Amino acid sequence: MKAVETRNLRKVYKSGEIEVEALSEVNLDVPASDFLLVSGPSGSGKTTLLNVLGALDRPTTGTVKIFEKDISSMSDDELSDLRLRTVGFVFQAYNLIATLTAYENIEFPMVLSNMSPEKRREKVEYLLNLVDLENRAGNKPDQLSGGEQQRIAVARALSNDPKMILADEPTGNLDSRSSDRVFELLRKVNSELGVTIIAVSHDPRFLHHSKRGVVIEDGRIVHEGPSASWNDKG
Repeated sequence: MKAVETRNLRKVYKSGEIEVEALSEVNLDVPASDFLLVSGPSGSGKTTLLNVLGALDRPTTGTVKIFEKDISSMSDDELSDLRLRTVGFVFQAYNLIATLTAYENIEFPMVLSNMSPEKRREKVEYLLNLVDLENRAGNKPDQLSGGEQQRIAVARALSNDPKMILADEPTGNLDSRSSDRVFELLRKVNSELGVTIIAVSHDPRFLHHSKRGVVIEDGRIVHEGPSASWNDKG
């Protein structure tokens, strides 16, 4: 099964009479359980691609299928349900809720999906163990390091058992040691849980954590292949 399939995907933004083509004729196939790293220069269309794949934005033209469902024709309610139950998100700025503890941040999406309190407690404890932060459950975001906040964000992304995680520059605000730990965690999620990972990063060093990579320039895919074959490309 394919986690992602796009055909002739275009995304155009308009500002008055000016049109900016953020994505142009993007054809991409991502098998289920893949770990794909998307790289490219700033402004190349990487984040736009993730936003479309995560149903945060609609394509201008072309088709987008997520686990064989054509999201191009889905209603807003159907897209919202897809985001809640099928796709998890990890952002560069963590996007944790400042007034909630680490435990409560992880639990929050489960509340939205009407999971029972007993199952929520069991799942949160499992996820805290997975990201090795059981001892930080009661801490709020401003009491956590950047690396710890991002690991909590990964746990939150897993809260409703998504089939795929989209990570937009997940290490952009972290030092090299914390960055390695976050990417190791994503690789563990991919290898042990079978979750498809699509991560955007400007740093080609992280290719060795992924299975495949693509490079986007000016809204187009200009290189694609197994990460092991890239050497110093990226």
